[in-house]
Amino acid sequence: QVQLVESGGGLVQAGGSLRLSCTASRSIFRSNFMGWFRQAPGKQREWVARVSSGGSTAYEDFVKGRFTISRDNARNTVYLQMNSLKPEDTAVYFCNTFPAILSLWGQGTQVTVSS
Repeated sequence: QVQLVESGGGLVQAGGSLRLSCTASRSIFRSNFMGWFRQAPGKQREWVARVSSGGSTAYEDFVKGRFTISRDNARNTVYLQMNSLKPEDTAVYFCNTFPAILSLWGQGTQVTVSS
């Protein structure tokens, strides 16, 4: 049973923007912090940003000022607006609760930033 579905990735030039979306089942989304994570080739998965059920946000230092996380509680959807993208942002991006629940990891969505 798929419970988290990420979308919106793609190929973009450095300096460009993408908006990722993640739709969750209501039982997961409701009352939970939601987060975005990413995994670059050969690297461990890392946390990128999180948002509380009330909309409070936090970011890892390397995306501060460039990425914005938000959520639509009515649509059980969390977004990641990514601006000023850099080649080092290239990775598969995943959403999950925060802290992450192991069994909820989905396929993610590939983001590739060309220089």
